[in-house]
Order: sequence, then structure tokens, then C-alpha cells
Amino acid sequence: MKHIIVFAALFLLFNNTSTGQDTSNFSQKGKIIGVWLEAQKDFERMPGITAAIIKDQNVVWSGAYGYANPEKKLPMQTNTIFGIASISKLFTSVAIMKLYDQGKLRLDDNVADILPWYKINETFPESAPVTIRTMLTHSSGLPRESMFPYWNGPDFPFPTDEQLKEKLKTQETLYPVATYFQYSNLAMALLGFVVEEVSGMDYEEYIEKEILSPLKLENTSPSLPEALHGKHLAQGYSAFNRAGERTILPLYDAKALTPAAGFSSTVLDLGKFAAWQFRLLENKNTEILKYSTLQSMHNVQWAENGGKPSWGLGFSIIQNDPGEKLVGHGGSCPGYRSQITLDPKNKMGYVVMINAGGTSPQKYIKGIQELVNKLDGFKKSESSARGEDYEGYYSVQPWDGEVYITGWKGGIVSINLPAETPGSGVTFYEHIEGDRFKRRMDNGDLGETFTFERDQKGKVTRVLSHGYYLMKIED
Repeated sequence: MKHIIVFAALFLLFNNTSTGQDTSNFSQKGKIIGVWLEAQKDFERMPGITAAIIKDQNVVWSGAYGYANPEKKLPMQTNTIFGIASISKLFTSVAIMKLYDQGKLRLDDNVADILPWYKINETFPESAPVTIRTMLTHSSGLPRESMFPYWNGPDFPFPTDEQLKEKLKTQETLYPVATYFQYSNLAMALLGFVVEEVSGMDYEEYIEKEILSPLKLENTSPSLPEALHGKHLAQGYSAFNRAGERTILPLYDAKALTPAAGFSSTVLDLGKFAAWQFRLLENKNTEILKYSTLQSMHNVQWAENGGKPSWGLGFSIIQNDPGEKLVGHGGSCPGYRSQITLDPKNKMGYVVMINAGGTSPQKYIKGIQELVNKLDGFKKSESSARGEDYEGYYSVQPWDGEVYITGWKGGIVSINLPAETPGSGVTFYEHIEGDRFKRRMDNGDLGETFTFERDQKGKVTRVLSHGYYLMKIED
């Protein structure tokens, strides 16, 4: 009934005394994370989902659930390729900042001085010039899109380079420069032209030579590989319609919008991308970029409305407590949703990819973080119950979905399924004697009893809690 693919940890090289989340026993944590993701995939009727957790230089856990191509029953794998949409902007931003490091451009250069064909109707003559910096921070005042209906199916008509240039002449600025936040795919597309103009190389060639190849991102490309579609490249699906159906979506070619939304990758490759950033910030040397340049990219360069949204140079930034921040980017395009989130201070990274619209990879990243934190918070039990005797799914119908139970730190742990915030649905039970357990509360006190019952063959069949039974679901 349940099919879970969990790829275990590579954590032998870690220093577990470092700050941040405990990286020990990630194979067991990953098993519980996988149970949650598998359930969410089923209850939310997603075709497939992949995820990875990165600690410093390694992927400590990764998992893949569902199908890359449901029609062909092709299982999802952790090296399945997805369209990563706006995460493409991070690669474009790195390319721009590499040229900056080389002294070939300045952040406050006027884009019109770099691109001789750049012409747009300036609505605000008093405005400062549109610069590389304001384009990277989405504060340029440029429109969100080139005026083509490329987000509309079924054909998704993205413009060619020449079409974008011609259409730009008919567009106008929305705001004076550095006045308001306006997320702009157009601005990022123009930065792709800047890369070409300044480097003297084709954009895709520059990205491959200067970024993808050095980082050994073999499954990352500034395109969606048509020959692999429905196989190594996951088949994408729409959001639900009112009838509760998802439709198959055709592949698209972002063409002139490639620097903003045209890339493809895997959770494992984006794990390498995260590891490079942690490595560069730790070693403080130069690897593609100077470490100080990447640091600047991760620092807030533009914020409004109390800091929401906040942007670095290409990176979205979430500021938590003083000195704590998360950086990354999301991606949303026809058939695919993705998110990469990095905690630079603690060198932790999270990546989620889904081959369907109307979903929220960020929700799953938050859920993974909740589960890791909650599981780390449980103290080891002095007893040593045989958790495998009780492991499995238990029904709580008709009230809710399921409860999954497994052994954890000498006791057992349960997780409610499905769960929008899984950390709040995790409970630890201390072994008392025989098949009896008691809930361990947050303050360490013991609460209600959990009593398992067995059949004549000694197999656990149900558990008694609060006077009613949870029935074990047979595999």
C-alpha cells in the first residue's frame, strides 16, 4: 500500500558538534520525513515530489515519491529533472556577479549603456536610470513581463530574443527606479542579454562553462531537455480544476526568458549548488565568485513594507531573529513547482520539487524543518522497546486520515497524516512495560497510556488510546 523511496544519509564526514540541526541518525529522521511526504503526496493527489536536505558539503537525506510519469508508471527518483522556473534567476545572478568580480561591469551601471538597443517608454522622466543593481533586487520599476502571453497554455508562446527587443520599445516603466518592489521576469531576461554583451559569449554557453561545469551540475541546464521529457525529465501537470482534475501540460521553451525561467535541474544538483555556497562562505576564497561577493548577494539590498519582501542580489531573503536569515528562491512554471532554501549560518539547505501546479514546495520545506527540530527535541528513553513490533500505519477513520508509528530513541513516535504542520502532529511515547507506553509531554511528565494489542500469532493489530482503538492498516 505504501511505497517509499528513501535515500539514506551520507553524514560520516560531518562534525556533529557544529551549530544548527543535529545531523546524526538522519536515515531514521529521513524515514519519518518520507512517511509524511508520501502521505501528503497521496492526500493532496500530487503526481510526484522529490526533496533533499543538505548539511554543509553533503546531502544528508533525499527522497522521491510518486511518479515522474504516472501514465507510464515511471517512478520518481531523486535525480529526476524538473523545470525550476524562477530558480533560474539565481544562476543568472551568479553570472552577473562573476562579471562584476572580473571588473567587467559595475552594479550601478546604467543598463542602457550596456545594451545599445535598450529602449523603453520612461513614464517618469525624473527617475534615476535602471541599473544592474536595481534589476537584481526587483526595484528597477520595469514591468513584470515582456508583453507576450507566454504563461497561457496550451502552447506557452515565449518570445524570441528579437521579439522581446521589439516589444520592449512599446512597454513603459511602472515606477521610478528604487521606489517600489516589482518582481520582474523582464528585468532578469535583460540581465541575460547583459551577460552576453559583457562576456562576448552566448548566454547558455557562458552559464555552462563558468557555472554548471565547474560545479559538476550534470543534470542542470538552461533549458528543458525535450528528448528526456516524460522520462528523466518529469511530466508536468496543471493545478486542479473545479472537477478535481489535473491535466497533462506540454513542455515549453522559455526562449528569451530563459535567464528568468528556463532552467531545469534536480534536487541533488541544487544540493551541490547549496554546498558550493556554504563552502565559499566558510573558506573565504574565490570559487566562481569571491566569497565577499556571495556574502553581498545574501545580504538585504532592498526591502519595503517592514522588510517583506526583502531581496539580496538575486536572492529572496527571510529575516528571522537578529543574525538569523534564510536565503533562496522559488520556482513556478507550467507543470512544475520548486524551492531552494538555505540557512547560511548553520550551513543547512533544503530543496523540494513537485511536478504539478497549485502546490507549495515552501510548505514542505517548512514541514521538513519542523519534523527535524521536533525529532531532535525528544530525549532518548532509558528503555529499549522493539519499535519494529509496532511500526506501521493505523486508521483514525472516520475522524481523520492515519497515524504512523515507529520506534524512536528507545520509545515510539507517532505522526498524524496528513498534516499541514507536521511538527505539531508528532508525539513521543515512553515504554512502560510489555505493550504499554505513555505519552511524554514537553515538560517530561508522562501522560495518557498507549496500549497495543496482538492477535493469537503475536502480531500487533490495534492500539487502545483514550478508550477507543486505532486499527493497524495491513500493507
